[in-house]
Amino acid sequence: MASHRRPKQSNQAYASVLTATAAAAVAISAQPASADPLPDPNKKGVQAQVDRLYEAATQATEKYNGAKEKAGELQKQVDALQDTAARKQNGLNELRNRLGSIAASQYRGGGLDPSIQVLLTSDPDGYLEKASALDQLSARQVAAIEQFQSQQRSLQQQRSQAAEKLKDLKDTRKELADRKKEIQGKLAEAQRLLNTMTAKERASRAAEEERANRSSDRVELGNEASASQRAAEAFNAAKSRVGMPYVWGATGPNSFDCSGLTSWAFNQAGVSIPRTSQAQANVGTRINSLSALKPGDLIIMRTDLSHVGFYAGNGQILHSPKPGAQVRYESIARSGMPFMWGVRIG
Repeated sequence: MASHRRPKQSNQAYASVLTATAAAAVAISAQPASADPLPDPNKKGVQAQVDRLYEAATQATEKYNGAKEKAGELQKQVDALQDTAARKQNGLNELRNRLGSIAASQYRGGGLDPSIQVLLTSDPDGYLEKASALDQLSARQVAAIEQFQSQQRSLQQQRSQAAEKLKDLKDTRKELADRKKEIQGKLAEAQRLLNTMTAKERASRAAEEERANRSSDRVELGNEASASQRAAEAFNAAKSRVGMPYVWGATGPNSFDCSGLTSWAFNQAGVSIPRTSQAQANVGTRINSLSALKPGDLIIMRTDLSHVGFYAGNGQILHSPKPGAQVRYESIARSGMPFMWGVRIG
């Protein structure tokens, strides 16, 4: 009796079926699936991006601080130049009025003194040369006219300087606005990325930050002596601000960026230091070794010198680190920022 079993496929035919099936699967997977959302970003990847944006924001903040400080200085210079120019103009106006009255009186009397004419002519320098050659002016009159002309030149020079400073001020204010926009953009992007995280992931990140902030309560600083009395006073002032929030551009007393904290603290000790970390890096005495630092020394961080804090002893830095953080102690080695050098003030 004949068998009715299905004939067995050859190995070659079976392989062809598998190949066709795999090709179809690849073709299907390659088709766009707009209805299916993309997978959520990896938690560590998002956190790394947020941290990079926060770092970029703090770097831009120091540039903003520098532009703001420059704008303030330029504004003072412009105000001083304009004030001086206004006073000189008032003095010249009064002199012109007095001379004008004399000129009118002499004109009605049938004559006009040459010293008055030179002030009213459109070419006083040319008139002065001709009149002096003709001995029409006395030495006293020539001296008075030369003084008037000197004051005019000084006034014009100050107006020119004021105009140049105003241009610099305008350019600096534009830079200030650009930096502000850059900072706000980076912080907004960081927040957008944080919003892509799940509630559990955000809570975990917040808890990590809170643990870092609370570590200030447990830090061991040792008994190292401060670098100087002024440094000790500044360091103590900074210690009193532990727990205050980081806010870009802030100089205290209830919120700070990194250089805002250090400049505020030294101000409490009666010492004026520059506003930005880059400028603070170049004052006082440079200390190139971590082992040579004393509490109260400034610590300059990052290759672009965009971060600064206080050396707190025992390998710790006291600083205002970044958006979302508070003024706190932190291990220098674990801060994630390369140490450049220290600065001893006082």
